[in-house]
Amino acid sequence: MRKIVVNLSWMIVGMSLTALIMTAIEYSVHADEGEQTIKVTAQKFEYTPKEVTLKKGVPVVLELTSLDVHHGFNCPELGLRADIFPGKITKVRFVPDKAGSFPFHCDYYCGEGHEDMTGMIIVKE
Repeated sequence: MRKIVVNLSWMIVGMSLTALIMTAIEYSVHADEGEQTIKVTAQKFEYTPKEVTLKKGVPVVLELTSLDVHHGFNCPELGLRADIFPGKITKVRFVPDKAGSFPFHCDYYCGEGHEDMTGMIIVKE
């Protein structure tokens, strides 16, 4: 009788671990499905593209890079903030949770014309 209980206990542990692993794999696969990657380049005194259109609820990765000097990326209404350095990619992951138009701007002084370095994130339903 004791042997059956021990074997049953190991069987339950094994099944629990299997379920946990399968859940982790499923989550990992679904996290990557539909994730949108948008490349944004910063250069005195503009972003390319200036306008980024996203869909509410769809995960997105902004890949930010600078072609010249240190820049900033700030979209306060979506709670996004990053430094952008020349020759490096800065990744900003988020899921837009509200629809609308959200301005972004460079918040690291990059020279005369800095105040015109702006863009727009548009999130549609």
